[in-house]
Formats: sequence, C-alpha cells, structure tokens
Amino acid sequence: MSARRICIVGLDSYGMLSGEENPKYIGGESIQHVLLARAWRDLGHDVSIIVHDEGQGARRKHDGITAIAAHSRQGGIPGLRFFHPRATRLVSALIAADADTYFQSPAGAYTGITGWFCRATGRRFIFRIASDSDCEKEHGRIQFWRDRKLYNYGLRSADVIASQTEYQAQMLRENHGLESSVINMMVELPRARAEVRKDIDVLWLSNLRALKRPELALELARQLPDVRFTLAGGPMPGGQTYYEDVAAAAARLPNVTMLGAVRYADTAGLFDRAKVFLNTSSIEGFPNTFLQAWIRGVPVVTFFDPDSLVQRLSLGKAAISVDDMRESIRNLLENDADRQLVGRRARDFATREFTTGVAARYLELLEHNSPRMHLGTAPETQ
Repeated sequence: MSARRICIVGLDSYGMLSGEENPKYIGGESIQHVLLARAWRDLGHDVSIIVHDEGQGARRKHDGITAIAAHSRQGGIPGLRFFHPRATRLVSALIAADADTYFQSPAGAYTGITGWFCRATGRRFIFRIASDSDCEKEHGRIQFWRDRKLYNYGLRSADVIASQTEYQAQMLRENHGLESSVINMMVELPRARAEVRKDIDVLWLSNLRALKRPELALELARQLPDVRFTLAGGPMPGGQTYYEDVAAAAARLPNVTMLGAVRYADTAGLFDRAKVFLNTSSIEGFPNTFLQAWIRGVPVVTFFDPDSLVQRLSLGKAAISVDDMRESIRNLLENDADRQLVGRRARDFATREFTTGVAARYLELLEHNSPRMHLGTAPETQ
C-alpha cells in the first residue's frame, strides 16, 4: 500500500499528542486519535491532527506527527462563533493539512464540515462511531438542530464508516440505512516495569458526569465496607457542582479514595495496581478503560457489555443489578486463582485483537470502497 497523507480531525487531541494534557479532562477519542496517528506514522504515512489553538502555533510537530491549529476553544462571539471562527478556521486547517484522507470522530457538526470539504475537493473521508448514541435516529445527545443536520450530512458523505461493535453497525443500518465496518479500538501496550503491589481492590475511572453514574460506585462501597475503592476523574466543563457533590459523598466513606483529575499518562499506574475495574455508565461506545484494564490482566465488572464480550469470553462480569455487581466484585476479590485466570484471558484477548493491524484495516477498506460522488454543495442547515 502506497504512503498516504492522513489528517485526523481531533480538536481535543493536542494535549494527548504533546504530553501536555490538561488533567481535568481525559478524552477517550483523544486517546484513540493519537494511538491511530502513531500507528499510521509507523506504517510510513504522513500524519497530521487538526487541534484547538492552545497557543502552540499554527503548526507544530510531535514525534513525527504534525499538529495543525484551527480555532481556540472559546474564541468568537456567542451565537456567531460557530461560523467564525470555528467553521471558517476548521476549513482553513483542512486546506492546510492538504491530506488525501481525512478521519473524524466523534459525532457532531464537524462531521458535516469535514464531509463537505472532502466531497468538494475529492478527498477520502473516514468517520468513526464513538458511542452508541451516534447511531440513534434523532441524535438527542447532540444539542443543536443545526449540528444534528450537519452530522447526518457528514455521516452520508463518508467513504468508510467504522463502528466499534456489531450492535452499533445494526443500529446504524436500522436507523439510517447505512452500512459500516466493525473495526477494533487500539490500546497502548504497557511498559515493562517491576512487579506492582495490587493495593486497589476496585478502580473506577472516568470523567465525572451523571451518565457515568459514580454514585453507584459509592453505593457499592457502602455495601462492601472491607473493599478498597479508588475513584479517579475530574469534572466536565460546567459540572463542578456535580463533581463536588460526588466528592463530598466519597469523603464520608472510609474505604473510598477519590483522586480527582488524573493525567492519562498516570492512569497506567492505577490500572497496574487494581484487582478489578468497575464501570457503572448508562451509555458507552467501547470504553478505552476496558482495554487499559484487559491489557494489564484486570477483569472488568460492568453493566455495559459491548457485543456481550465480557460475558461471552469471560473477561470479567456483566452485571444486571447493583446486587449482582456487588456479588461479582466480592467473588473476584475472594478467589485469587479465578481472578488471575480471567485476567490472563483478558490480556490475551486485548493483545490479540486491539494492538496490531487495526490502523491498516481502515486504509484497506478505503482501497476496496469506491469514492462517493464528489458534490460541492453544502448541507442545508436553515
């Protein structure tokens, strides 16, 4: 396969790329963008990422990957800033990247802008589903009607749509009449290190927001007073009050340690120390945290089970209630041999399916898919 010029539209990814990430926000998409960029770079492709202007300059290279600045996070006049500077500077950045292939996620207005640009200029466009909600019919999690219209346009403009799971592919087919290819996520292999003491019984790690339901982790801690729980993650923008309420509740439980915001680079050490990883979210796509746990041999206990992998392959336990989750945690912690067996199975699975070959799969699909008709008309948003 000949070398390509590939541009990832990943506005929040500069911190992850540069290693200067703000510890208040650990974005799953940013992790995937940078892991993909590194993998494509290692395959010999010229890779860039369009990012927010954080004061780093118009173009800056990190580890052979070029960061191209679009707009700042808060620039412009409210009500008008979507068009300028956001849309105009994104288009300028797309032009500056001068790639033959553009990759974008997650769902939103930028899907439509990237799709329109690729159609207008004859470039190839890959869109990747980031959450089950991206496949819903009405896209209720996208706030503005304008952005929902742009997303639908971009979705239909993509030369390749990648889903995380078969469930997402089915949803997309039923709700939008579109076909997608299931492509696995990527996980960063752990660095070799000395044996780490497993002093965290249960690790819960996520951005603290209501749909992640950290209060369920605290309820489990109340019901398991002899089990040591560690919660890690900072508030989302506008979510400081919610975060403080959770922190106050955690402080009343002697078996809970709440770390607050943690840099992505430091999360590896938490997974190394954990015996069990806990997920209590109400909606997901395919959590990066599952892969971080599995690659280190840590079983997952969760309500959310993508394509029933946890249950089918015995990679932990998919629970159906808080009581079931409590007993699953108890059983894993009380039976070291069983927990270690599950952990080895999980590590083998993650190593086999989520490391090599993932990045190349996107480009193989482009080679086999004919380009869409290149129509220069912009999506109707009024």
